[in-house]
Amino acid sequence: MITKDSGGDTSRLEWFKSSYSDSGNSNECVEVAAAPGSVRVRDSKDLSVPQLAFGTAAWAGFVLYAAGR
Repeated sequence: MITKDSGGDTSRLEWFKSSYSDSGNSNECVEVAAAPGSVRVRDSKDLSVPQLAFGTAAWAGFVLYAAGR
């Protein structure tokens, strides 16, 4: 996980939710967005909480792990 923000404008990121998100309560989900050199994750319920940033290799490993579950 990247612990320091590399700067840049994250307000223009295109955020999306998983297709597995509960459509009955769309505010209870995490959202992800691709940024240069990282993947950002945020809590859709509270946008004031800082985003997490993961390197692309770490994110790819997570996706591979999660897909096998």
